[in-house]
Amino acid sequence: MSFGDWIGQLENWVFAVLAFGTLAGAILVVHSRNVIHAALGLVLTLGSLAGLFLLLGAEFVAWTLVMVYIGAVIVLFLFGIMITRAPLGYEIDLSHPTSVKVTAAIVAGSLFALIGWAFLDAFEAVEFAAVDGPTRTADIGISMFTNYVIPFEVMSFLLLAALIGGIVLARQDPEEADE
Repeated sequence: MSFGDWIGQLENWVFAVLAFGTLAGAILVVHSRNVIHAALGLVLTLGSLAGLFLLLGAEFVAWTLVMVYIGAVIVLFLFGIMITRAPLGYEIDLSHPTSVKVTAAIVAGSLFALIGWAFLDAFEAVEFAAVDGPTRTADIGISMFTNYVIPFEVMSFLLLAALIGGIVLARQDPEEADE
């Protein structure tokens, strides 16, 4: 396929716009000093990813992403930011002792290895067949809770750990942080 053929297809333009939106939102999340702007960048990233899933024909995944992450998790983040006494930006000190950084790196590496092992173990002997028509939501649920229950539980544990860590960081008193 030549570049001229690529430009002539509308689907490729939609993909390029959605991919740019995903990258721009992700960069905004990482580089924003304001927590509200980071949450809005996450909305842009997740919305663009939902559009990419729609282009791939995975309507269930796209609308689940919109309803669960954009509709619930982002609203929860924004409420949490507004209710807690967390600073909204520009005065966050991220300097920690080396022992804390090493411990965090070990924990993150262990979680990454555990999740990687769970996915490799779950998909070891799986051959993905091409699907002719749309997949029923009930079939997705049955498959998720029978064949892929271990990766599902590992991800739920990871999300629980992230939620607890976010609550601990948000509720930390400024006096305790100075000690």
